[in-house]
Amino acid sequence: MNIHSVPAAPVLDKRAAILDAATTIFARRGFFGAQVADVARAAGIAAGTVYLYFRSKDEILTSIFDRTMQEAISEGRGALANVSDPIERLRHIARMHLARLGRDRNLAIVFQVELRQTTKFMEQFSTTGLRDYLGVIQQTIEDGQARGLFRTSLNARTTAKVFFGALDEMATNWVLSRRRYTLADQADEIVDILVGGFGISARGAAR
Repeated sequence: MNIHSVPAAPVLDKRAAILDAATTIFARRGFFGAQVADVARAAGIAAGTVYLYFRSKDEILTSIFDRTMQEAISEGRGALANVSDPIERLRHIARMHLARLGRDRNLAIVFQVELRQTTKFMEQFSTTGLRDYLGVIQQTIEDGQARGLFRTSLNARTTAKVFFGALDEMATNWVLSRRRYTLADQADEIVDILVGGFGISARGAAR
């Protein structure tokens, strides 16, 4: 047989494997309590191999955040492409946000607990994928204002942050709670509460 006719073996995506392993290790041991060697062992690779893909443990953590945000933005834009009603768009965003964290408890722990351990990480995240994610929410708020559904006196950027903050707090409560429940089930209630707060009042408060 001609050696050139033999198909190449599939290449393992080691970078993804490292991030998956790190998510589990950081959730179980805490970011500061975990070692790169622990991550490598969980990924089934040599410790030195990790440094071919990441310069440090800090970069692994930030890469977990970046990957998750990129996936969330891509999924969100795809799901919202055919949803024109701003309130329904908010419902979709809320459900996807909570469902993503709700189906992966380790990821939720890393997002809601480990990423909040230092100001350095928080400052970095505010200028990465989070900004684009908030932009999707802000555009939905602005569309609602243009249609007369939300008060135009509200700052759309601030409102988007409040919306994200509500989802974020519910996710944190879910991680810390001893009670087991489906996180995504809270999406509609959150939207109803917030829309009721920044929607058009019975007295016609739009300005």
